[in-house]
Amino acid sequence: MENILVAGANGTTGKKIIALLNKSQHFNPIAMVRKEEQQAYFKNQNIQTVLGDLEADVTSVFTNPIDRVIFAAGSGGKNVLGVDQEGAKKLIDAAKKANVKKFVMLSSMGADKPEEATQLQEYLKAKHNADEYLKSSGLNYSIIRPGTLTNESQVEMIELAQNLNKHGEISRADVAQTLVQSLEDKTAPNATFEIIKGATSIQNALNKIS
Repeated sequence: MENILVAGANGTTGKKIIALLNKSQHFNPIAMVRKEEQQAYFKNQNIQTVLGDLEADVTSVFTNPIDRVIFAAGSGGKNVLGVDQEGAKKLIDAAKKANVKKFVMLSSMGADKPEEATQLQEYLKAKHNADEYLKSSGLNYSIIRPGTLTNESQVEMIELAQNLNKHGEISRADVAQTLVQSLEDKTAPNATFEIIKGATSIQNALNKIS
């Protein structure tokens, strides 16, 4: 079993990621949370937690062995520079020092050209900078850029391309599934791609860029 650190585990998408990992025969989820009171939700399910604040020093979250990382954290617009950008960079640095095998980043559609956005430009610029930092880190990575997130049920069917050149929606459940399936070394190695709801199974879509 490999230990998977999930940054942003307490978020809506983060909890779905943890649930998928918890059912896996290969991965052991470790929920990274910012506050002690957030630990109970996971401890009640016998899921290991670690305290870590992306606005502070995060090296301690790698005290125990971590094999792979999923970054699904976000400030919700409250501190995009400190969390979405610099927090991500700090976790990438710490992951590199800890020799993690792969870093899977939850980004956002539009992060490739934030200057063209009419909304959320500051957020998209922060995500862009974090993505570029990961690309230059030397770590094996997958950067997933979903369209507008919804709370619809999982369908496990997506449309995937490096640039879809169109907007669309996708459920958080399908995003979580895509992130988890991207953890493998040979799945979308060092790849950046966009996803929306579509007609191809997640596995088949990922296989095309592996």
